[in-house]
Amino acid sequence: MDVGLREKTFWKVLYESAARADEVLCLNVEDLYPQDKHGRITAKGGATEWIHWQSGIAQLLPRLIAGRTRGPLFLTGRKAPAGTPSLDVCPETGRARLSYRRAEEIFEETTRLLANPLASPEDIEDLGGWTLHRLRHSALTHDAEGGTSTPMLLARSRHASVRSLERYARPGVDAVARRKR
Repeated sequence: MDVGLREKTFWKVLYESAARADEVLCLNVEDLYPQDKHGRITAKGGATEWIHWQSGIAQLLPRLIAGRTRGPLFLTGRKAPAGTPSLDVCPETGRARLSYRRAEEIFEETTRLLANPLASPEDIEDLGGWTLHRLRHSALTHDAEGGTSTPMLLARSRHASVRSLERYARPGVDAVARRKR
């Protein structure tokens, strides 16, 4: 699957950080601490929290930022329309912040073949792809299957309750088989 730098970076941040897509889309360049591989987000409820990423993102971010020092991290490909709130416009490029709706649409379109591997190319337009939330869900499920402790899963997911983790902590057949060895 050949995707652009913006999508590749966005999707990797979602998976590596297990963050919510709307939180990541609200990131600004000045919220990043690339040398420490983390960024400051505004979480559900308005609290300031931190997301962390790995080396893959650390290598992509400088290319995505392209020398910008402030403004939205993930931008559209065109100038912001008149009336766009100033917080959603890059002061250096004049481009708008990528919206959740558009980010979800791109991901869904791009993943249609992956989500429907047996579909014929003629039928693919009528089928759905994956959601952005699936990246968060996959990251947390893989962590749980890999033996990540409950306190670490809580911290990584930023859920307040262990009960919220139940959907991620249902190991698949392969994870159970690996654990028996």
